[in-house]
Amino acid sequence: MPITKLIKTIEKFEIEKYQKPKDPKRLIETHISYSGSPHKHPYDSEKMIIIINPYYSSTFYYEFNKSDISYIDELPNLVNLDGEIYTMVRIWIKKTSIAVRCMPFVVGETPE
Repeated sequence: MPITKLIKTIEKFEIEKYQKPKDPKRLIETHISYSGSPHKHPYDSEKMIIIINPYYSSTFYYEFNKSDISYIDELPNLVNLDGEIYTMVRIWIKKTSIAVRCMPFVVGETPE
């Protein structure tokens, strides 16, 4: 399934409330941040998808367990010329968490 189809068919969801960390320096030491457009996982309510740069033709996405998210920063929304709006966020994921990165590619012969 092309990533552009994925972007159009996945429902957006309201960002769940997370408490602001008491010690931001500690958050930087124990977490990694990822920025992108959040979407519901198509079949697992315990996971979420972050699409990195939704307007880029060769974009990819990350899949995270919601339990590994400690904090979410809201970022400015992206709007294209057709008026489509994408919510953008920065999520803070606990280090050593297991996640999935999906990067589509074109199958073909490798030049010799």
